Amino acid sequence: MSAPPYDPRNQLLALLPENERARLLPHLERVALPLGKSLCESGGVMQHVYFPLDAIVSLLCVMENGASTEIAVVGNEGIVGVSLFMGGETTPSRAIVQSAGEAYRLKGQRLKDEFYRAGAMQRLLLRYTQALLTQMAQTAVCNRHHTVDQQLCRWLLLSLDRLPGDRLIMTQELIANMLGVRREGVTESAGKLQRAGLIAYHRGHITVLDRPGLEARVCECYAVVKSEYDRLLDGRTKM
Repeated sequence: MSAPPYDPRNQLLALLPENERARLLPHLERVALPLGKSLCESGGVMQHVYFPLDAIVSLLCVMENGASTEIAVVGNEGIVGVSLFMGGETTPSRAIVQSAGEAYRLKGQRLKDEFYRAGAMQRLLLRYTQALLTQMAQTAVCNRHHTVDQQLCRWLLLSLDRLPGDRLIMTQELIANMLGVRREGVTESAGKLQRAGLIAYHRGHITVLDRPGLEARVCECYAVVKSEYDRLLDGRTKM
């Protein structure tokens, strides 16, 4: 029986030279990522890495009392499991599926073997890691200095960039956990955006109606993160 056709939606895999991607394809397992699934717990050793196709995964820092804050999101532009090839093996963050979908799963050792070939995969993963670190740093700045309204706009735009459409399934309680703010603050901010005609929200379903309007309200953090991803993962740049 022939192997299923390759799905090119993950940008990291798509940027690989054909010969390097061909080495990985027999080892890529297409898996479902249901909403809320944990891909990695704090302090745990990851056995696999994930290349999202249409799912979004949140990287969260969790406190002793159970409170959590999102430090980054990973979608079809990236990979979940950078600690495996950066030498740490474990990570203090938790990886939770924020938006259900599918991903390619690859055994961690297989990725490390490819990484240590010191070819295009290594250069690509290092570029991606730099972009991810930029997102983490900018998220910390945003959470400290910008309003909940601006944080929510940033979160919505980053999520939209990683989805094929304009709809998200996410309760206000989960958004509050992601942003590390009170649910009442998210309710108030979402209400403002809805009254302005920028989004429609009903029972955990968010539809973005006016993306330019969101971009006009968001803080500079979104543009900083987006431009860094675009610069480092430009398909025209030789890997």
